[in-house]
Amino acid sequence: MRTVVLTMKASVIEMFLVLLVTGVHSNKETSKKIKRPKFTVPQINCDVKAGKIINPEFIVKCPAGCQDPKFHVYGTDVYASYSSVCGAAVHSGVLDNSGGKILVRKVAGLSGYKGSYSNGVQSLSLPRWRESFIVLESKPKKGVTYPSALTYSSSKSPAAQAGETTKAYQRPPIPATTAQPVTLMQLLAVTVAVATPTILPRPSPSAASTTSIRRPEPVGHRSQEMDLWSTTTYTSSQNRPGADPGRVPKEELSTQSLEPVSLGDPNCKIDLSFLIDGSTSIGKRRFRIQKQLLAGVAQALDIGPAGPLMGVVQYGDNPATHFNLKTHMNSRDLKIAIEKITQRGGLSNVGRAISFVTKNFFSKANGNRSSAPNVVVVMVDGWPTDKVEEASRLARESGINIFFITIEGAAENEKQYVVEPNFANKAVCRTNGFYSFHVQSWFGLHKTLQPLVKRVCDTDRLACSKTCLNSADIGFVIDGSSSVGTGNFRTVLQFVTNLTKEFEISDTDTRVGAVQYTYEQRLEFGFDQYSSKPDILNAIKRVGYWSGGTSTGAAINFALEQLFKKSKPNKRKLMILITDGRSYDDVRIPAMAAHLKGVITYAIGVAWAAQEELEVIATHPARDHSFFVDEFDNLYQYVPRIIQNICTEFNSQPRN
Repeated sequence: MRTVVLTMKASVIEMFLVLLVTGVHSNKETSKKIKRPKFTVPQINCDVKAGKIINPEFIVKCPAGCQDPKFHVYGTDVYASYSSVCGAAVHSGVLDNSGGKILVRKVAGLSGYKGSYSNGVQSLSLPRWRESFIVLESKPKKGVTYPSALTYSSSKSPAAQAGETTKAYQRPPIPATTAQPVTLMQLLAVTVAVATPTILPRPSPSAASTTSIRRPEPVGHRSQEMDLWSTTTYTSSQNRPGADPGRVPKEELSTQSLEPVSLGDPNCKIDLSFLIDGSTSIGKRRFRIQKQLLAGVAQALDIGPAGPLMGVVQYGDNPATHFNLKTHMNSRDLKIAIEKITQRGGLSNVGRAISFVTKNFFSKANGNRSSAPNVVVVMVDGWPTDKVEEASRLARESGINIFFITIEGAAENEKQYVVEPNFANKAVCRTNGFYSFHVQSWFGLHKTLQPLVKRVCDTDRLACSKTCLNSADIGFVIDGSSSVGTGNFRTVLQFVTNLTKEFEISDTDTRVGAVQYTYEQRLEFGFDQYSSKPDILNAIKRVGYWSGGTSTGAAINFALEQLFKKSKPNKRKLMILITDGRSYDDVRIPAMAAHLKGVITYAIGVAWAAQEELEVIATHPARDHSFFVDEFDNLYQYVPRIIQNICTEFNSQPRN
């Protein structure tokens, strides 16, 4: 019996050594398998929709040609996940039609998505969708690991056809008993005192295995109110649409969790630049108070891609951008960045800073959105050391709404040193007090926070967002009489096209309508029929030549009734009438009616048109609103002059 027991002990020890070696070898193999591969950017096709990709944030490479309208895009700036990823990248301006790398971030779904035309892509509207995404330049965040292989909601994703790396969920392997290493405690548990042969205990399938991948514990949960996922990495595969509870994507184990990103306040969608005073005279303490106001504004505005975006420029001798509109997409990151700003010193050259912002800051490359008003808040300690009037005028004419906050103005004995008296009123968008704040002491600066935020978000009152090119209802009244002829009529339509191209066209910017007339009148299209420039230009091309007599007076009345009666109250009404002959009816009474209704009328005559009749039709002064051309082929020469006159008249409006 003793011999049997000793023999059994030797067998057990031998078996333990074999299994121990097997376990070590298995661990080495496992460590080799889980070694992280070098990051490669996955490639996708133009037709891949964001909703098909499960990763909450990822970098991908788009091919060329995604501007094609067959790749549908829904929304503006923030896109429904039913959109083509690469199509949205082109629409947003992050990519052009040649393709490239982008960073995609999933965000919450919206109750509605508004379509728009941008960068050659017409996006569509959508009433509601469960999930959204935004497109950014492919600059990885520090500490965030992006997947080299995308995880799709279906293993048969069309993206796989492009040859890109894809990944379906894999079940964690159930550990086999033959590969399970035996622990020392299990060995000591063997009873050797009994005479019967002892059998090693079989490891439980539920026991932890050093060769299997453990499922991570949930760190949170998705909201049950919305069927979507945010920029936070999935916390549990049960919460992922279409996910198998037993499958875990590999990148979920290694990718750093991303905090949810606010979409921003949609009721305050503005592009805002703060010009902060970094001059030497301000001192460190007051510079810090200035930064505290900026941080308070960043918090109050709720920064995000669907709401306000904010950048900061510091001025002294020369201005310098600390960060632009797309650098920080939420209030938390923006506040951290503001805290890191250091004072530059120098003079207080405000005029130079305003010129810098006008020329450089509000560009598409810096995150400027055509759908958001441009706002500049200028902070001045005392008074500027250069002139601001001319620089501010150019900024206003570019559609920039300028606000001024002046702190501790010049004392009576200091006014002799002020370069430009009353500088704030010469700079702001309007002189009615809405755009100006004067603070007696730096310690009272915090009191401007709430009124400032309220005013910059009141987009209906941001008057300088309206320019000569984006704030009109333009009605073309086109002579289609027999004397014009088919060839000349096409030349007239080209003239109309050239004028239209100069304006910013949308349902909220400039709108265009057209009437053709002979003895009779015909509405070719109204102000509310087309809301994008390509659609308007195509509609002009399709206008067919009518032929007949010339009743210009009746045509003016018809345009007033069928076009301008439906003009929006906040739009400038412009009528551009083109004729080649004297009218068969009286034009005086219809022209007077147009003037009384606030319609600014431009009269363009060709060949046999009567000069005195053009002057009657045109708004006063006639020299700025009536033009005569001897030949149809010379019409194009007057396009720049007409646009210049329209803008000069617009910019001469009083600012009070």
